[in-house]
Amino acid sequence: MQPQHITPPIALTIAGSDSGGGAGIQADLRAFMAFRVHGCSALSCVTAQNTCGVLRVDPIPPEGLEAQLRAVRNDLAVDALKTGMLLNRGLIQTTAELLRNWSIPKVIDPVMVSRTGAVLLEDDAIEALRDDLLPLATLLTPNRHEARLLSGIELSNDHETEKAAALIHAQGPEAVLIKSGSDRSLGGRDLFFNGQPHWLEGTWVNTPHTHGTGCTLSAAITAGLALGQQLDPAIAAARTYVNRGLRQALAIGQGQGPICHWVSDEKTFESH
Repeated sequence: MQPQHITPPIALTIAGSDSGGGAGIQADLRAFMAFRVHGCSALSCVTAQNTCGVLRVDPIPPEGLEAQLRAVRNDLAVDALKTGMLLNRGLIQTTAELLRNWSIPKVIDPVMVSRTGAVLLEDDAIEALRDDLLPLATLLTPNRHEARLLSGIELSNDHETEKAAALIHAQGPEAVLIKSGSDRSLGGRDLFFNGQPHWLEGTWVNTPHTHGTGCTLSAAITAGLALGQQLDPAIAAARTYVNRGLRQALAIGQGQGPICHWVSDEKTFESH
């Protein structure tokens, strides 16, 4: 039997490694594979972490990140990309410089603060993120903590959330998706803003095992864009994927387990 050669869409993640396997590069590549998209990666930092927390973070030298990105770009026809944890000014500016003239969809996950409130970005990097990376985004996907930092607004109600989204949108991204995250009062609703606010209804899943949710959502959206989907259906399919993953989250380790990337039925990627 002759081998079957497949030429799949390709997506790139630029992010950190999670030694516990729940978030970062590991979650991104699993999400890409679930959508039948080939995933490639450029590592920005290495974390020592598990379900109980982050113990250590070691950044890759900017030159090392640049070499990874050039190696991928010089050989592989990447259809869409996402960024995750970039940690410091040097890594952000290196990434932005190489992405500036790359005309493919870019999902920027501004990993500044985790959904539980842990700070994941050095203080002097916030300005670089805002000035250099945000204007390159096809879609920016902040959680509520990150939206507060980027807008200076508390997000205590729907009106403030919409105002924050407008202010962040004015900083350059084509569209903004503010995630509801761990705020149970929002019932799984997210706010999409592309010049006008659009509340996306959701279903709250009551589970403590939510590690990697933000990474997975942005990766799943990136996979949809790599498949040629428009932004709206890509977001809808990604939200469905994350919701299914939360419904069968992995109770592993002694702390917060990750969402699941394999499913028990074939309708995972259908949007609401």
